[in-house]
Amino acid sequence: GTKKKAGCPGLGLFYTILSAFLFSVASLFLKKIEDVHSVEVSAFRCIFQMAFVLPGLIYYKTGFLGPKDKRIFLFFRGFLGSTAMVLLYYAYQVMPLADATVITFTSPVFTSLLAWIFLKEKYSLWDLLFTLFAITGVILIARPPFLFGSHVTGIEGSYSDHLKGTIAAIASTLSSASTIVILRKVGKSVHYVLSIWYYAVIGLIGCVIALFVLNEWRLPHCGRDRVFLILIGLLGLGGQIFLTKALQIEKAGPVSIMRTMDVVFAFILQVLFLNHLPTWWTVGGALCVVASSSGTAIRKWRHSVKKAKEREI
Repeated sequence: GTKKKAGCPGLGLFYTILSAFLFSVASLFLKKIEDVHSVEVSAFRCIFQMAFVLPGLIYYKTGFLGPKDKRIFLFFRGFLGSTAMVLLYYAYQVMPLADATVITFTSPVFTSLLAWIFLKEKYSLWDLLFTLFAITGVILIARPPFLFGSHVTGIEGSYSDHLKGTIAAIASTLSSASTIVILRKVGKSVHYVLSIWYYAVIGLIGCVIALFVLNEWRLPHCGRDRVFLILIGLLGLGGQIFLTKALQIEKAGPVSIMRTMDVVFAFILQVLFLNHLPTWWTVGGALCVVASSSGTAIRKWRHSVKKAKEREI
């Protein structure tokens, strides 16, 4: 018979780093856009995803609606996923890039908590400890005045905007964690292309409605902003593709740990291109959040390896 071609060692981790870099650069371009609302940026991102996912729907013959008993789950997956994107983009626009990125990395911790509540998955004392670490990191980044005093330094613009961005980033993280729980509930009964299709379609519809309500729909006047919008769509799509490929050839645990490179890239890009030095509070919060998300990923990874060995025995 033919020999199976050996995979390239570390290729999945390289794809993860490349995905993190693309997502970080897309976030940097979002910070550079001046006169476009975060909801409109999200709408353009959804349009790009629809354009690239549509051929996949046709190729895999999944249909546009999916199985009847799974449509309600797909709807909420699309609604919560697109909501997470809009809130995250808003957070990027009103608070430091590194701060918003760090808060999003509490997602694995909140995913474990929601999976315990809704899917009855195991939730140990370690998971509780990691949750407390994540909350501590968010507090260090938000720096509420009743704990840190009325003179808060190292933020962009007013503290009011910083607080709004923090709340939006936390809400985005909870929406993202809820999306992952829904995807676990659905499992492999629905093709991943159909899941992305719901995300893009429902996101676009929601964004268009929100833009008309807010009266914020307008094409950017500057040619540079239009280029940034296209690049955000392309880079976001590229980041998703490489992350998906990484998860196809590498275990989820190492990929989750390597995704913390998002935080590293965010700090570097913020210093190099936005001339904004992170405070020690932000660094401390980042360490707490990265420790909690990495700890959660390692525990899940070890648990899956242990279960695989038990099945072999």
